[in-house]
Amino acid sequence: MSIVVETKVGKKRVIVIPKAVAEAVKIREGQRVRVMAVGGKIVIEPIRDAVWFALYGRKIGKILPEGIEKESLIEQEKLSR
Repeated sequence: MSIVVETKVGKKRVIVIPKAVAEAVKIREGQRVRVMAVGGKIVIEPIRDAVWFALYGRKIGKILPEGIEKESLIEQEKLSR
């Protein structure tokens, strides 16, 4: 998917990311981004944290609360020996 919008550079070279672009790549206020100069272009990419991956990332497995409880009991048993 491509979204193309124009914006302008403000004081101190501040650039506002248009809402449509931010929503398309799921960038929220306060989130950190990486800014790079690549081949005469500026590339801005979001830095994903654990919360983002939990909400939007590719799911590679599934564990239910019962499974967590079972593993917890096993580990506690090991520690009590």
